Amino acid sequence: MRITGENLIGATARRGEGETFRAVEAATGNSLEPAFAAATPADVDRACALAAAAFDTYRETSLEDRARFLEAVAEAILARGDELIVRCMAESGLPRARLEGERGRTVGQLKMFAAVVRDGGFLEARVDPAQPERKPLPRPDLRLRQIAVGPVAVFGASNFPLAFSVAGGDTASALAAGCPVVAKAHPAHPGTSELVGRAVQAAVKQCGLPEGVFSLLLDAGISVGQALVADPRIAAVGFTGSRRGGVALMQAAAARPVPIPVYAEMSSINPVVLLPAALEARGRDIGRAFAGSLTLGSGQFCTNPGLILAVEGAGLDGFVEAASAALTEIQAATMLTPGIHKAYCAGVAALEANPAVTTLARGLAGGTHQGQAALFSTTADAFLADHTLAEEVFGAASLIVRCPDLATIRAVLERLEGQLTAALHLDEADHEAARALLPVLERRVGRILVNGFGTGVEVGHAMVHGGPYPATSDGRTTSVGSLAIHRFLRPVSYQDLPQALLPDALKDANPLKLWRREDGKTVAPGA
Repeated sequence: MRITGENLIGATARRGEGETFRAVEAATGNSLEPAFAAATPADVDRACALAAAAFDTYRETSLEDRARFLEAVAEAILARGDELIVRCMAESGLPRARLEGERGRTVGQLKMFAAVVRDGGFLEARVDPAQPERKPLPRPDLRLRQIAVGPVAVFGASNFPLAFSVAGGDTASALAAGCPVVAKAHPAHPGTSELVGRAVQAAVKQCGLPEGVFSLLLDAGISVGQALVADPRIAAVGFTGSRRGGVALMQAAAARPVPIPVYAEMSSINPVVLLPAALEARGRDIGRAFAGSLTLGSGQFCTNPGLILAVEGAGLDGFVEAASAALTEIQAATMLTPGIHKAYCAGVAALEANPAVTTLARGLAGGTHQGQAALFSTTADAFLADHTLAEEVFGAASLIVRCPDLATIRAVLERLEGQLTAALHLDEADHEAARALLPVLERRVGRILVNGFGTGVEVGHAMVHGGPYPATSDGRTTSVGSLAIHRFLRPVSYQDLPQALLPDALKDANPLKLWRREDGKTVAPGA
């Protein structure tokens, strides 16, 4: 399929009349064809108007029809074949195997949400039957379901051009909830975005849905995104990116006459705690595994292990020696964009220049746009005294904090901002120490893992990819897994409505065959 550089507004493809821009080949910095043209305010208005017009129809599609639509999107993405992978490799600098895996994840989460929709449990149907004889006052008939919040603006992420972008987790969960989506393509991969956007557009047509269920807008700057968030027809925002970008969207959404939620996944350094018995027994093995996790994808994962906490001793020395040796043999890798590479180099330079920080190892040097891995160390006192040492360096850089004892590790954890993940490396002899740290970690992070690193995020029903601010804007939510659908739903209660007017999820006959909470008890369909 030829990439045209057009905005996809409902069922149409329109050449934007805003500023033109081109994608950049990540490995070389050379411009790629074709030229793209930014959407205009009129384009934003049209996309939002179509989404608003589609909302009431789309949110009441049958569960089966909506599930089939999500599956149709998945199949249409697969049908783009190698063309999608090749373009994405050029725009992102990511290797084929990584992107083929990411495409599989994108398709898999669309199919997961199709299953969630078919199940219907996300509706959380509740029925409290009337009790007209209750004393001193009768109880009315009360019924509740979750409904879609309205059209959602989704911002594509730079580091996951498939799984967190045009048809990624935010879009999949919003569409599953019954919300039309107006997506803003990330300017780093507009060609990839168009190919995926056309797949979604084709699925909308194939399934006979209102055209406003999906639109895709282009912009190299921030004006289209600002206009989207400000549009009164947009009811919520999904975003993955920098803290600065997420906070700007949160402020814009809060300043509206009618504020809306922004579900932003932003900043995290993902502490890794190496407990004494584990370090003593296998510190070198952990060090080598850490080096592989740190440099995976050139370190451009939001769950990258950017902070190591451990008690001084021979075990930590072995970890440092093994991790340093492994890092020095790892080739620099192409970063997503020249801008991300520049910011990474600046972050590494700041750590190198800090008098309280020691450079332990650097990876192999690479080309102009490649990130060279870096490992540093400092003391707990220095870390606690300098808040800049806790700032994220987006890329393959990590800081070891040498602590005199476990109490100091706890003190460092208490001072950290909210995080996406925390990892504990432990043996059985470390259980008591781990038990003492778990309450702190539960208050600080969204996911706690043992004897691993956070760079693998499983798409499932028990996954949380979120955490207290600034890891995310709302620590009660997740952007990965089936619970992500709840960001785009709200409860509505119906009091004394006639059966003929009730939604199917709440009728006495239970035509959707849902598990429901009836008079406070969970009841199986047909029971």
